[in-house]
Amino acid sequence: MTTPKTLNRLSLLTTMLTVILACGLTTTSCSNYDEPSSPQDEVEAQLSKMTLREKVGQMFYIRMESLDTTIHWNTYTDLQENPLFEVNQTMRDVNKRYPVGGLILYAWNIDDEAQLATLMSQIRSLNGQPLLCIDEEGGRVARIANNPNFNVKKYESMGAIGATGDAYNAYECGNTIGTYLRRYGFDIDFAPVADVNTNPENVVIGPRAFSDDPAVAAPMVTNYLQGLKDAGVTGCIKHFPGHGDTKTDTHFGYASTQKTWAEMMDCEMVTFKAGIQWGCQLIMTAHIAAPNVTGSDVPSTMSPIILQDKLRGELGYQNIIITDAMEMGAITQQYSSAEAAVGSIQAGVDIVLGPKNLVEAFDAVIAAVNNGTISEERINQSVRRILKLKMK
Repeated sequence: MTTPKTLNRLSLLTTMLTVILACGLTTTSCSNYDEPSSPQDEVEAQLSKMTLREKVGQMFYIRMESLDTTIHWNTYTDLQENPLFEVNQTMRDVNKRYPVGGLILYAWNIDDEAQLATLMSQIRSLNGQPLLCIDEEGGRVARIANNPNFNVKKYESMGAIGATGDAYNAYECGNTIGTYLRRYGFDIDFAPVADVNTNPENVVIGPRAFSDDPAVAAPMVTNYLQGLKDAGVTGCIKHFPGHGDTKTDTHFGYASTQKTWAEMMDCEMVTFKAGIQWGCQLIMTAHIAAPNVTGSDVPSTMSPIILQDKLRGELGYQNIIITDAMEMGAITQQYSSAEAAVGSIQAGVDIVLGPKNLVEAFDAVIAAVNNGTISEERINQSVRRILKLKMK
């Protein structure tokens, strides 16, 4: 005999079965409850909760000394002679108002493994959840490998690796460097150099480049990137649109290339296009002028023709554009920290690296948004790219 209680149970089971079948047969409302949000949705959700200062902060990657407003320096020797090895209270206080998206460590910030471990932990606690960055190319630019207190593999140069003609050697180099960088806690390595060293008088690139032949350099660049990626570190190709055909050093002043865009497409762009097709997440700009491309002596870092028309437009690059250090002479001899930060963002840069004066640069970008010189949507475009990288 069927009782009312039994009927109620049957009715409930029937209802549950109907719902289960409906969810199984449709791909809309029922299934959405269990579907994870997409990375883009997560980016937009995070972006919507951020203040303007937090957004702008993500666009600044700085040296440690930039947060210590008691430090005043004119040359790199000043920093080397008074090394900063820890996050102090002044830095924490400044950071409360000036959140930053990343910090880059230099050789004089690194003493030994114990000190580095403590420093990395201190940096991780800073406002802005900064990523940890370093220039560890291998060869003469290697902040850790060239420190005698670290027992890691050293490389003669990328030029020596390129001379072997075997791209696997570039992979092994990138993977080895990436492995110890990951172990020490770094997120980004500003390497490899994608320049093609075609000028024998070049004083700043030289053997940092894999070759003077783009056909040799291109596979070296992509294999090095893959080696870093497989070790869990993000690489950055540099210095766009190519620093290999210059005679002077942008650390100290004006530098230029006289090449036309057609000439660059046959040489420098071979390696950068290879890196873009591989999927590189960051491209670093050069502070060199390219008057036969832009029609002016403006540094490429500040040129919308180079960054928007050429890099994003013609080459189709959609990921992060980061400047070379903005404290370098090629920038500071022509622009204030405020002018350089605002101008580079207007040109198409996503991350301003190493402004000479962080407070001045940061405040200038905030003011530019508030007065309409830069739209907040322009800021959002860059922050979306940065948040996407951070989520990886």
